[in-house]
Amino acid sequence: MLLRQCDSSFNGVHSAVPRRVKDFIDISEFTSLDDLIRYLETIRDNLPPECEAELKIRGDDVFGRRLTITYFREQTADEADLEAKYSDPQIENLRKELDDVPYEFKGRKTAPRG
Repeated sequence: MLLRQCDSSFNGVHSAVPRRVKDFIDISEFTSLDDLIRYLETIRDNLPPECEAELKIRGDDVFGRRLTITYFREQTADEADLEAKYSDPQIENLRKELDDVPYEFKGRKTAPRG
């Protein structure tokens, strides 16, 4: 999942905020406790600084459960090249215009019961 790029402004000086990518690491439910601890320590020690790592349990009884670690990392050069190749300034301008449209959430409509 890519986060959109933001421009920050401080005293009239604009600087581009680098793009970050949300990455995932899945650990299956069939892992011994000792292996899990070693694996988590290795992951923690190799995460980039300020990565905002989170650990969640995902899945269900049908497909199985797994531990999922999500974290943010800087975009690689290849990812940045692909994004630049496929980005469209018109779509980006439209997105910015739509971000400024006021929206009021009125709740969910429900069908009458009868």
